Amino acid sequence: MLPKRLAPGDQIRIIAPARSMDLIKEEQVKLAVGRLEGLGFRVTFGKHVHGHDEFFSSPIEQRIEDLHEAFADPSVAGILTVIGGYNSNQLLKYIDWNLIKNNPKFFCGYSDITALSLAMYKKTGLITYSGPHFSSFGVKHGLEYTLSSFLEAATNDAPFELEPSDVWSDDPWYRDQENRTFIKQNGFLAIQEGSAQGTLMGGNLCTMNLLQGTEYMPPLKGSILFLEDDMESHALTFDRDLQSLLHQPGAEGIKGILIGRFQKDSSITEEALMRIIQSKKELRGIPVIGNVNFGHTQPIATIPVGAFARISASSGGITIEIDQFM
Repeated sequence: MLPKRLAPGDQIRIIAPARSMDLIKEEQVKLAVGRLEGLGFRVTFGKHVHGHDEFFSSPIEQRIEDLHEAFADPSVAGILTVIGGYNSNQLLKYIDWNLIKNNPKFFCGYSDITALSLAMYKKTGLITYSGPHFSSFGVKHGLEYTLSSFLEAATNDAPFELEPSDVWSDDPWYRDQENRTFIKQNGFLAIQEGSAQGTLMGGNLCTMNLLQGTEYMPPLKGSILFLEDDMESHALTFDRDLQSLLHQPGAEGIKGILIGRFQKDSSITEEALMRIIQSKKELRGIPVIGNVNFGHTQPIATIPVGAFARISASSGGITIEIDQFM
């Protein structure tokens, strides 16, 4: 079930199902609103986005209220999350899945929001989006790739390709917008060669694994997995989290894997990543592509969970094609 394409004049509702908007600097909020309005959208906020407890979040009831109101309001066309966090999975048992199924809308965020995106797809069949938070639009420099990919996924009817950005950055932009270092990107990384097609499924790996053994875990059979993790992950934890996922029912039917670029503090080098993948007998014979532009570095692509993808990796090049209408 594909949500209606966003168009100029549409209202986008901002909600905080994980951490509070009080964590975002006022100037970044203003910049994010300006960016979205510059794209032609109208921006509104859930009534509880500023909720702030000792966990930098708000009560479950308030977060659920904002989520339900965003889907129920016929004037809202799209929903963006403020930021990630640690507790989106607290909401799952309280969500009215029929409300979402009967009011399908564009829903986008990443990191901890993976729990909601995957559960929505599993429970309703709605294609959701791993992509920028509302706060991501508050990046002052180097946002062009993120904006272009967002519009391609959110407003476009035609198939599109994920291509590597020219540069990338792991700077803490939210602390200092001007002190930025952009590193030349040398394309994506072919870890294992091959071609495959399947259903895009994934997001933040450690958050996805929170769904294991629950009714919210999406199917792995026939999937093109896309996986990323942040600076809290390192080679050993990424290895065991990936292994845990490969033990799940249907994992033997995984067709290919895309891996997002790691943050520097994770210390996961290309060599370490290749050794991890090559150690998994379960992954032999399928294409695996690394350094893809999604996750916790900048810029990021917008990837539709539940859409169809074709991927190919060889010495001659790498292609990632996405078709949301198949």
